[in-house]
Amino acid sequence: MSEIAERLEEMERLGLSRRLRLVSGPQGPTVLLDGKPVLLLCSNNYLGMANHPRVREAAADAAMRWGVGAGASRLVSGTMTIHGRLAMFESSEGCVLFGSGYLANLGVIGALAGRGDVVFSDELNHASIIDGCRLSRAEVVVYRHRDVEHLDWSLRRHQGERRLIVTDSVFSMDGDVAPLAEIVELADIHGARLVVDEAHATGNLGPGGRGAVAAAGLEGEIDVIVGTLGKAFGSYGAYACASAEIIRYLVNAARSLIFSTAPSPPAVAAALAGLELLQEGSHCVQRLRSNARVLRRALAAEGFPVADTEMHIVPLIVGDERATVRLCQEAIGRGAFAQAIRPPTVPMGTSRLRLTAMASHTAAELQLAASVFGAAARKLGLEPAAMTPPSPERQPAIAQLTEFEAAEVTVFARERYDEAPSTAPFDLERDRDAPLMAADTGSQSRAPFDFERETSGARAA
Repeated sequence: MSEIAERLEEMERLGLSRRLRLVSGPQGPTVLLDGKPVLLLCSNNYLGMANHPRVREAAADAAMRWGVGAGASRLVSGTMTIHGRLAMFESSEGCVLFGSGYLANLGVIGALAGRGDVVFSDELNHASIIDGCRLSRAEVVVYRHRDVEHLDWSLRRHQGERRLIVTDSVFSMDGDVAPLAEIVELADIHGARLVVDEAHATGNLGPGGRGAVAAAGLEGEIDVIVGTLGKAFGSYGAYACASAEIIRYLVNAARSLIFSTAPSPPAVAAALAGLELLQEGSHCVQRLRSNARVLRRALAAEGFPVADTEMHIVPLIVGDERATVRLCQEAIGRGAFAQAIRPPTVPMGTSRLRLTAMASHTAAELQLAASVFGAAARKLGLEPAAMTPPSPERQPAIAQLTEFEAAEVTVFARERYDEAPSTAPFDLERDRDAPLMAADTGSQSRAPFDFERETSGARAA
């Protein structure tokens, strides 16, 4: 048996194996999954625009007018007239399109931070932010999730260095919102730039679905806002909005922009049509918020510990990886699909089903889905009321794990920037004004990115 086959077998045993599932037909509230009709509860097509007639028509018209591809990167011959129409939505001076949200975060972070700089990143930021930090070659300090005191403490320990703070506005796996007002205040106090990724907030939060930044009244106070065209707008691609000066700099320095083919005209036209629908009236946003509350109340009626809010992302945290996969499969068999999310996407011991409401769902569909997940959980002997995040003492100790399980824990930790996270206990009163000592950085942040070391050392993926 080959090493790859052994690893695949071990992943299967631990409940960490993955496979591609075939969805037939367009994205909608109901799809054919591997040939079986199911309610779709894990799509990021939050406003239902991926299959909206006007959005589809706009993509088709763009293909006939501009063709299906841009032909080259933005700086060669790929910039077309359709590529510059999103800045107004984010109330910014300028906007530049990227091929995907992943490419946008890699490009923006890599352009704004480099060797000798420091990036401060929330420990639960998306993988695209994590990899952007890695590839920037800057020193990375990981602050505790949504913990502004820890961020302040970390910033104070890196005085005199060029600093960049990066955070999701809505965290994709938990559906919670970053404390943006406090982070903006810290950025101002410490003279740090701030990048906010609005991927899961654009089209959903704030007035008219303008996002979490607008909801917090902070428009114009963020250095760079990253957003996606592939979620609420129902298409594909991403954008970065900022001042004209920063946009000009990104065009010259963001490698994922410079060296990637420009987004296709049909994808951009489709996203613009979705944006037009959003600007014509926010009824779809209101429908999403209403549906989110319907789903949450129905899940609560089934016994799941779900808060009564309008957040469209609803995690059902099972904990054990294998049990999470079984719950996913049981629910599919009963007609509802929400994917099992496991390490390294989430920490060990917090595997979950990540449910998402869409504006295109009916209340009856969401209530049915909630009853399916409740019945599936009880069939497997899982108590819905017990599906809460594990406390720190319930996290598995590495010494108690198999070699492969320990490797998965290490992968997750290193996924959070390749070293032990900088979330060691700290004493705010003792350390607030302490000078940064060269010998004291080892446990608080990862070492600067070493290209030779990172690219020559093989490790398990």
